[in-house]
Amino acid sequence: MFNPDKYLSVIWRMGGRAYPILDCYGVIHEVRRDLGLPQWPVFEGVINEGCQMNDTYNSFRSRVQKCEPEDGAVAACYTAGLVTHLGIAVTVNGALHVLEANPKRNVTILPLARFLRQYVKVEFYK
Repeated sequence: MFNPDKYLSVIWRMGGRAYPILDCYGVIHEVRRDLGLPQWPVFEGVINEGCQMNDTYNSFRSRVQKCEPEDGAVAACYTAGLVTHLGIAVTVNGALHVLEANPKRNVTILPLARFLRQYVKVEFYK
């Protein structure tokens, strides 16, 4: 079950994969676990440095299905044609939001439309 209050204690750290120390990909694992969804590969050591995150995501993308925003769907955020950030769609108070982890604010949970406005291109995958 997804409890948004749980994520208020998350501390962002590049490469974080163990709660409460998470990066944008680590938070996806934790939320998918809370939602009872199948886990994605952990990709230990993959961080958003150079093209490492983009290359790893592109090699994995063939194993997931593109979808519309829905609970548990992973948001792939593009900058200059590269995947540079990830978030995950969650329902909060009956409305779809995107939960993300970042170095400035640790975790934010934004309404879907507000999250989408931050990026040139966002694709969702399940």
